[in-house]
Amino acid sequence: METKQRTTLIQGSVAKGMLLFALPIFISNLFQQLYNAADSLIVGNFLGGEALAAVGSSGSLIFLLTGFVNGVSLGAGVVVARYFGAKDWDRMRRTIHTTVALGIAAGVALTVVGVILTPQILRWMGTPDSVLANSIAYFRMYFFGSIAVVMYNVGASILQSVGDSKSPMRYLIAASIINVILDLILVGWLRMGVGAAAFATIASQTVSAILAFAKLTRSKEEWAVHWNEVRFDAPSLKAVVVQGLPSGIQNSVISIANVIVQSNINSFGAQAMAGCGAYSKVEGFAFLPVTCFSMALATFVSQNVGAGQPDRVRKGMKFGTLCSVLMAEIVGVGIYTLSPWLIGAFSREPDVIAFGVQQAHTAALFYCLLAFSHCCAGILRGLGRPVVPMMVMLMIWCALRITYITITLHFIRAISVVFWAYPLTWSISSVLFAWYILHCPIPQLGGGAPAVKA
Repeated sequence: METKQRTTLIQGSVAKGMLLFALPIFISNLFQQLYNAADSLIVGNFLGGEALAAVGSSGSLIFLLTGFVNGVSLGAGVVVARYFGAKDWDRMRRTIHTTVALGIAAGVALTVVGVILTPQILRWMGTPDSVLANSIAYFRMYFFGSIAVVMYNVGASILQSVGDSKSPMRYLIAASIINVILDLILVGWLRMGVGAAAFATIASQTVSAILAFAKLTRSKEEWAVHWNEVRFDAPSLKAVVVQGLPSGIQNSVISIANVIVQSNINSFGAQAMAGCGAYSKVEGFAFLPVTCFSMALATFVSQNVGAGQPDRVRKGMKFGTLCSVLMAEIVGVGIYTLSPWLIGAFSREPDVIAFGVQQAHTAALFYCLLAFSHCCAGILRGLGRPVVPMMVMLMIWCALRITYITITLHFIRAISVVFWAYPLTWSISSVLFAWYILHCPIPQLGGGAPAVKA
């Protein structure tokens, strides 16, 4: 049964294969978002608005330090998927073990850098003094266990690249339950502070990482991980870096832009931080169809290019993008309508709710454009062209977004200026991606390493 599930991406119905693969990713991300939201819900209701601001503003900084590693993991998954589709087992195994070695090294480096630089980065972001101590406590505890986050992403990427999206789903469900229970005990009952919320997150991620690698090491399949084979293989490392480096750079630079955006939000005070932080947790649910289909498309396209099936690539591109766009817009309409109650679940303070609702009413109806851009990026990674989404997103989501906010805030001192930066840049990137996808050739031959082009 397991083998059948792993071959549906290069055999059988395109729609059925993609949905069977994407649905577990959707459920995985749903539970991950639920336990991310649990931190803010429990902290906001038990510890107050300033503690909520410390936790709620965590996303941009955490993604700044983890985004590069996660981007490289996604790139490695595309390489593994291509070899899997081509049935090139030797290079697939060497790539998998190189990816694990890279994850271990990156996790250690991330822990050291995150723990040391957290206070300085928070000050650069303009974090208010009333929030700073809680923010440092939260982030430092998080980065003490960041190797677990990195290794789970590596393990999940390997499993998903060979068509197994169900196992990561089970592990995230287990992690979500553990996280919520620990939050309720440590924060809700024992009132141990925001550091305990971070500890709950890291403890649950550690469990999911252990489960993922237990699956990988015990497997009898060609993609099994053997610890005595974990090492850097030069050709495999080059393939992973060539495919994954653009995604890693893209994630890091976008996260730097988001940190700058967050610093502008911080300048409007702790209640703006709390309201926008609460909205970010709600917005995370809009990313569910976006993330699941962009990841599914990257794997689907890469496997079928490796198997030499361009017609399935075209069908999958159309089906996956349409599903993601429609689902994201349905979620957006729901968030737009229900935002007063959704934001109100995190805090009872009227100003906090007002800031969150304002951001939701500005961005939510444009989620279809966000989904379209991410799907195009996933398709291009699967085609071996990761440089294109990197360049588009760096130019539009970073350079243009920051320039717009900086200049406009100089003349119009309103937080709505920051909020409108997102729909504006999503729209422009969608136009550019649509043009490129229409003119992008699909590789006709199977086998071999992804050829990365600009």
